[in-house]
Amino acid sequence: MLLGRVTGTVVASQKEPLMDGLTFLVVRQLGVDNTESGGYVVAVNAVGAGVGEVVMYASGSSARQTAVTQNRPCDAVIMAIVDTWEIDGETMYVK
Repeated sequence: MLLGRVTGTVVASQKEPLMDGLTFLVVRQLGVDNTESGGYVVAVNAVGAGVGEVVMYASGSSARQTAVTQNRPCDAVIMAIVDTWEIDGETMYVK
């Protein structure tokens, strides 16, 4: 699992039928200091996240193990919206 910030949306009107009904968000990976540190990924939004929110996401085969994405051809899924994030007693993020 990785932490990321939702930075945008993707709309695809023509897609594989197994992907019908799913929404897609652009996520940028966050470092432990809560700064954007990685590249961008398009992820299936399995939990109703929105732009600007900090989320937990998974990629690879793990992305196909949620109730929403099971047996669907996706490589990344948002599976949680972060409320708080703490490291060594220091609060890094509060929603």
